[in-house]
Amino acid sequence: MPQEMMIWCLAAVAAFCIGVSKAGFSGISLISVFILADIFGAKESLGFALPMLIMADLMVYPAFRKYASWKSVWLLTWPALLGMALGVYILDSVDNFTMRKIIGSIIILMVSLQIVGRFNPEGFYKLACTRKFGFFFGSTGGLATILANAAGPILQIYMLSRRMEKMELIGVGARFFLVINFIKLPLGAGMNLINTQTLLANLMLAPAIALGVFGGKKILTKIPQKAFEITVISFAIIAGIKLCFF
Repeated sequence: MPQEMMIWCLAAVAAFCIGVSKAGFSGISLISVFILADIFGAKESLGFALPMLIMADLMVYPAFRKYASWKSVWLLTWPALLGMALGVYILDSVDNFTMRKIIGSIIILMVSLQIVGRFNPEGFYKLACTRKFGFFFGSTGGLATILANAAGPILQIYMLSRRMEKMELIGVGARFFLVINFIKLPLGAGMNLINTQTLLANLMLAPAIALGVFGGKKILTKIPQKAFEITVISFAIIAGIKLCFF
């Protein structure tokens, strides 16, 4: 297979994963983070992925708007903005090699938190009731979304720890990321991470995003939840280790 065709195939897989992650499986977004960083470079991949994330947000939000309110979103937004400000400073100060390690470390951290949350749900619930816990996850989510477009698992872990029902969790996430990703858009353009060429490529990948978004619910009904989550975590571990050490 020619190299250009291989790149497009991998980009389509990443776009599909973005769509599926927005439909409720946020952990699978880590696979798209890894694929795009490997194809385009760690920094460049952030700008390439952002318009696709926004397209997915615009598809998901109408489907889940009745399951959540804006109140929960605003409580998470202000600490996320602080984390984003720190992320912009770091992003402007490091090279691609360092960014790969940062992204890999974030992925491994997210996987670790997911695993801990599964084995100690009561402990997570107690922590989730504290204001400091919410500030930590909000600001860390803001940092992760700037450096790696990887805030989904962080926020999902936080909301699950507060025992939100599945539909409410997806509804809050849809609203939150719609706001955050639109805020990030001028930042990406200002840092020359988004341009006409990348936007055209994003549009060409829109069908893969839509397939992921609208097929996400069907995937959920076809594949046992536990098996699916184990698969996502396994891929994420491989991705994190590769970015950190290879």
